[in-house]
Amino acid sequence: MKVEALSLPGIVKVTPARFGDNRGFFSETYNQKSMAAAGIPDTFVQDNQSLSRQKGVVRGLHCQLAPHGQGKLVRVTRGAIWDVAVDARTGSPTYGQWVGVELSAENWSQLWLPVGFLHGFVTLEENTEVQYKCTGFYDKASERSVRWDCSQIGIDWPVAPGEAVLSEKDLEAPSFEAAKGWFEYR
Repeated sequence: MKVEALSLPGIVKVTPARFGDNRGFFSETYNQKSMAAAGIPDTFVQDNQSLSRQKGVVRGLHCQLAPHGQGKLVRVTRGAIWDVAVDARTGSPTYGQWVGVELSAENWSQLWLPVGFLHGFVTLEENTEVQYKCTGFYDKASERSVRWDCSQIGIDWPVAPGEAVLSEKDLEAPSFEAAKGWFEYR
């Protein structure tokens, strides 16, 4: 497994090995020992999967507050996304900074985001399937969102604002200013 620490501390890109032949391939997409060595915790309690039928579907920026915070290990099993993490930990030296990486069925990479980061993505292809493991259970009362195109963050999305396909919830999300105090840097 290839492990790459990204520009925000705690955000890790992992790419499991694939072994292929004329029949297809085999890959160990999750191994507790290998992931722990990469700094990814060993306790996941929920797996989620989404299908986005259109190119340009934006999901995010989302998080859950304590005590229901969710670390996420994200991967793409069909299609491709531009996946984004934003540091929302008040007091962090990288507070408000973001990092983006392409995850696809082709490159087979995964992204780890610990609790304290906002998460969002945009689909780069039609019929994209995203799967992610979570360290906490979904709790509607703890769910928070920040506007995907908030100028305070300045994410360089590979989709024009007028072409983005958003849910009603994401259209109504507040600016990053609302996130102050959601998480504390330790």
